[in-house]
Amino acid sequence: MTLPDLLEVLNLEQLENRLFRGMSHPTPWGRVFGGQVLAQALLASSLTVPDDRQVHSLHGYFILGGDISKPIVYDVDKIRDGRSFTTRRCVAIQKGEAIFNSATSYHIKEDGIEHQLDKPDVPDPESLKTTIQLAERYKDIAPGLYQRLARKLPIEVRPVDDFNLLQPENYPPQFRLWVRVAGDMPNDSRMHQAVLAYASDYHLLTTAVVPHLKEVSFPKLMLTSLDHAMWFHEDDIRVDEWLLFSIDSPRAGVGRGFTRASIFDRKGRLVCSVAQEGLIRKMR
Repeated sequence: MTLPDLLEVLNLEQLENRLFRGMSHPTPWGRVFGGQVLAQALLASSLTVPDDRQVHSLHGYFILGGDISKPIVYDVDKIRDGRSFTTRRCVAIQKGEAIFNSATSYHIKEDGIEHQLDKPDVPDPESLKTTIQLAERYKDIAPGLYQRLARKLPIEVRPVDDFNLLQPENYPPQFRLWVRVAGDMPNDSRMHQAVLAYASDYHLLTTAVVPHLKEVSFPKLMLTSLDHAMWFHEDDIRVDEWLLFSIDSPRAGVGRGFTRASIFDRKGRLVCSVAQEGLIRKMR
């Protein structure tokens, strides 16, 4: 999928005042990508909110796998419109069943105290290889793996940390990578936020697995996002500029892995924080 494909998927059809319909793009695994549902639900909710309020938090639960051949209906519930905050609930529906639900909160711009974590000291993205370039090492000896890793995506990724899947080690539970869209974006803050939500579902669960690569391999695991939370600290995030994802996994066990990401822009601002728990199950 290319960036124009993703933007087309995010061009939701409005059916009623707070009712939207979105389509899906094919995936190699045959089911809807969780980041797509996350992005569409965020966008549907944001389209019902006044322009003077920006999203500051999103909490979502993945309930059922989505069917890529069917449209997804997004039903947005107007929970509250307050003086400073606006709250929305969104349910994504397919075949009469809820496949995802989210709660999203919006806030007017206010002044307040400020502090943040320091941005990690990592190489600039221009000095790093893309994931597609790194996948070249698998082209002749593991063509199936190469095809999965080298497929075209709307997001360009340049990893700081490199994991050789054919020479597995038990790596530390951290993954740092530079990310930006592969193309031009419209000048719409809601669209940038939605695409960031899409991109935020890519590499989190991977970070929970890399400490165990000597014990298990990705093809023998089922990885599924269970819940996903985002906190947007800035309202001018641009996904067409490089963003550093600094991901770690504090805990994995009982069939689940917990991960979190701090997202910095090139100025060093912490613009977004993410947390996710996912199912990590050995294939039967």
